[in-house]
Amino acid sequence: MALLYEVREGVAVITLNRPDAMNSIDPETREELRNAWRDAAADASVRCVVLTGAGDKAFCTGSDLKKTMPPEESPAQLTFGDHTSLHLLSGMNLDKPIICAVNGYAMGGGMELALACDIRLASENAQFALSEVRIGSIPGAGGTQNLPRLIGSSDAMLMLFTGDRVDAQEALRTGLVSKVVPLTDLLDCAMTIAKRIAANAPLSVRAVKRLVRDGQSMPVTQAIAMESYVFGMLRDTQDRIEGRKAFQEKRTPMYQGR
Repeated sequence: MALLYEVREGVAVITLNRPDAMNSIDPETREELRNAWRDAAADASVRCVVLTGAGDKAFCTGSDLKKTMPPEESPAQLTFGDHTSLHLLSGMNLDKPIICAVNGYAMGGGMELALACDIRLASENAQFALSEVRIGSIPGAGGTQNLPRLIGSSDAMLMLFTGDRVDAQEALRTGLVSKVVPLTDLLDCAMTIAKRIAANAPLSVRAVKRLVRDGQSMPVTQAIAMESYVFGMLRDTQDRIEGRKAFQEKRTPMYQGR
């Protein structure tokens, strides 16, 4: 299978499974990935997602150019017509946190997949690049917008204008990734963080993600007002009451997402 999907202790693990092709995205993988996001969003038992690649060389090197032909539809049909979205990030706008475990090369669309995740962890052999300008193109799945928002304009422009690769330590310096760990520890590190997230109140976690995501496009006063509104919505939930009871009784809370 081009993609593996399994649920472990409240965590959906999505693995790009084409290691012989550097986990590049062909049409079949793109469809399976879209279905995986849909399944993770619909499954109430899933509280966090980990995205990674098979093997020890590459997370994802973008589209498989040997198997990906230009679309037959016109730009207008792709934008406004009745068709299933072929966009690489289709389905990733779920409220559940997504952790990307970058195990090697993250190039082009592969890096854009990582940028669309909430938390990025990297193995020591990871390398990142958006090299589209070298072949007369541009990043087409959010790279020009997400990268500057994550690491700042100057570092982002340096990568985007030159198309140069950066290694894991440079990615850590710029804030592109949160942690760099040995390759053998990468998935365990991602799962440890994911399980900690999954143990928290799911409505609260999802509310935080939506506030952070949507608030970045709002004036700060409007974003804070939205935060206050959401705080009020969560105030009387069963999980919030359970959290306080568990604290008083010195036990682990049992959150139900209610």
